[in-house]
Amino acid sequence: MHVALNSCGKKTRLLLLSWNSEQKTLKLSLKMIGCGPLKPKIKASPAHSTAALIVDEPEETDPWDLPELKDAGVPWSALDTKGKVLRVLISVGKLILLLGFLYMFVCSLDILSSAFQLVGGKTAGDIFQDNEILSNPLAGLVIGVLVTLLVQSSSTSSSIVVNTSMHRKLIMMLTVQVAVPIIMGTNIGTSVTNTLVAMTQAGERNTFRRAFAGATVHDFFNWLSVLVLLPLEVASGYLFVVTKLITDSFEIQSGEAPDLLNVITDPLTESIIELDASVISGIATDDPEAKNKSLIKRWCQTFTNTTLMNVTVPGPENCTSPSLCWVDGNYTFTLKNISQIYNIKKCTHLFVDVNLSDMAVGLILLALSLLVLCSCLILIVKLLNSMLKGQVAVVIKKVLNTNFPFPFGWVTGYIAILVGAGMTFIVQSSSVFTSAITPLVGIGVISIERAYPLCLGSNIGTTTTAILAAMASPGETLADALQIALVHFLFNISGIILWYPIPFTRVPIRLAKGLGNITGKYRWFAVVYIICCFFVLPLLIFALSLAGWKVLVGVGVPLLIMLIIIIVINILQKRKPGWLPAVLRSWDFLPLWAHSLAPCDKAVGVLIAKCCCCCKCCQAASDDQEDRAEQLENNKTTHTAVYDNHAMSVENEAEDGMKIELNILKMTTL
Repeated sequence: MHVALNSCGKKTRLLLLSWNSEQKTLKLSLKMIGCGPLKPKIKASPAHSTAALIVDEPEETDPWDLPELKDAGVPWSALDTKGKVLRVLISVGKLILLLGFLYMFVCSLDILSSAFQLVGGKTAGDIFQDNEILSNPLAGLVIGVLVTLLVQSSSTSSSIVVNTSMHRKLIMMLTVQVAVPIIMGTNIGTSVTNTLVAMTQAGERNTFRRAFAGATVHDFFNWLSVLVLLPLEVASGYLFVVTKLITDSFEIQSGEAPDLLNVITDPLTESIIELDASVISGIATDDPEAKNKSLIKRWCQTFTNTTLMNVTVPGPENCTSPSLCWVDGNYTFTLKNISQIYNIKKCTHLFVDVNLSDMAVGLILLALSLLVLCSCLILIVKLLNSMLKGQVAVVIKKVLNTNFPFPFGWVTGYIAILVGAGMTFIVQSSSVFTSAITPLVGIGVISIERAYPLCLGSNIGTTTTAILAAMASPGETLADALQIALVHFLFNISGIILWYPIPFTRVPIRLAKGLGNITGKYRWFAVVYIICCFFVLPLLIFALSLAGWKVLVGVGVPLLIMLIIIIVINILQKRKPGWLPAVLRSWDFLPLWAHSLAPCDKAVGVLIAKCCCCCKCCQAASDDQEDRAEQLENNKTTHTAVYDNHAMSVENEAEDGMKIELNILKMTTL
């Protein structure tokens, strides 16, 4: 509608109301013009619909905000008696299934660890024999990472270190000082399990973003702790000195390690496979009999008989004592205690009579355990998504993520650390606990800020396994074994002091969120991260450390300086761009491939399209653009309650417009 009101000597005020039928919008404007004719001129056109009068701009949402788990089902109050009973039965059934899948998930992790030990356990034992390599702190760190990757358990690798340190009669002896970097490496290696578990949630972008960040916050904590504490240990021997003072100040007697969750899981796992853990320790201590022995346990009950026998030795120097040494021609005899093992009861697991190598059995178990683990995890996530809806989800999220009232809010994180330590002590594995909370972070039940202290607690809880293993050692080696176990404990405590108490120091959370944003946008980058973080980087450090300190310093220091400069420039670009020269305020002066993953994403997209065009988990840039466009469209909200004009319809718009104009013209003529 155009309404013009003129008066001589004054400017005209022109009110413009225009309807755009294509965009279905009504535009209102006011213009000032000079004097015109005295006769007012009015032109009207119908406003049949103003449904799109106001369109909200898309709101910027934080991808790290926990999603609202809405309940699409019928409310409880609207159900009849039969419906309520049925819903209760379904909920109980889902809870039973959830516990069953969780049990299978834990058992599959146990069998996965056994499979890795069968595949690489003897190699792990061989690694611990070369004391010259182990004396290099960086090499020891990398060996700890790789051995833990091979056996998939920091508890197992720590126990190997503890057991190896007991055999002081060996020439190649693993001392406590040498064991400290290895223990640090086991902390890094064990965090790969929950990172792999997060990969199973790659189907949905935001879920994968949260799950991968929740898993890798553990990685960043371990790497940052090593980055600070390893140089400190090399320079001052901080961990060795403190743990030595602790072990010297207490009189500790050896005992037996208790079984907790193993009481429930062992009946199933031991019916599938049983391993002889003494074989790996025997190889590490250079026992010749252990090298030719299978890791698969054949006899579960044996009897050892020790008798004093007359044996032949190479020469008099090998006799037990000069009084018990006889020479008869070219032969030398002496008396020795000879232990003979008699097999009594055979084991009953599935592979006890299978004539396959350890490698073949390990690969079979590896494939089956991964299949069961992924299947259980997917089913657990689906069950949790169906159960954690509506009021139940609100209550659980509130309990898990709400802080204590002021001024005790800071206590909440430390309570979470204690909960993580206690739960890990019960399940006897940090991998099990962190892998269990990873899908909860993905679906939005636990925030990454709450998952972080839980992971820190799991790091403390897993050290109890090594401490209990040390407590079960003989009295003469108890002190050294316990000291190594306490090194593991003190390392994690020191890391928590560095990266948790002050909110500003919680750097692992920010790094994990940054990596989560990258993997949420480019999901294939998660695979690159796992390969580089747990294989390429450790092997590169290992190779440089073996080449000598000159090569290590010559290559490592420039790379480290370059990395620090890039980090500082990135921080200044975001917070203080004015402090930088104009060219450094962005990375646009570099080629696109040097500061963006988009070119790689296109290449990966083409490769995936050729290899598996049906893959939904690894879409590339086109999928990215579609998701962003869909999200932008969904964020637009149209207000229709006030502005709809139901007096007119689309069919009669033109006819009604002509009638209105004729009526207005008649009125002006009169």
